Parts: sequence; C-alpha cells; structure tokens
Amino acid sequence: MAICDTCGNDYWMAFEVRTVSGQVYTFDCFECAATKLAPVCEHCSCRILGHGVEVEGRFYCCAHCARSVDDRLGARIRDAVGAHPG
Repeated sequence: MAICDTCGNDYWMAFEVRTVSGQVYTFDCFECAATKLAPVCEHCSCRILGHGVEVEGRFYCCAHCARSVDDRLGARIRDAVGAHPG
C-alpha cells in the first residue's frame, strides 16, 4: 500500500505521478493530485485543470479572468485549445 502525499490516506490503489523536473508524488485519487500539482488561477483561485491562459508568466483559468485583472490585455489573449498565442 502507498500513502497519498496530499491527504495521507493509505490506499492499495494509489498511483504515482512523475513530473518533468523529476519529482515523484503518490496519490490516492485525481482530486488529491490536482490539489497538489495543478496551478491556481490568479484571479478566481480555482484549480486550472484545462488548458488555461498564461499571460506574462501569470496563470489564469480562462481569458475572462485574465482580462478581469488587466483589461489592457484585450485581443492579445487567445483562449483556444492548441492555439499558440504568438
């Protein structure tokens, strides 16, 4: 059995997540994995589980939240899966 790095539950169906930087985490569910690893929107504080939006090194769950922080960003923000913002 393995112990979840987020909640401490000892669970026989736990799984490991390995990051690009080489860190290894053990979780008992996807909720605990998201709690530990998913970035947080700088406007509404929700966990970013989808593609999200990055603006000047800051992460938002969507273009609406990014514009809410700085409406000057306007048309520079692209909120489309797979689209490169440049």
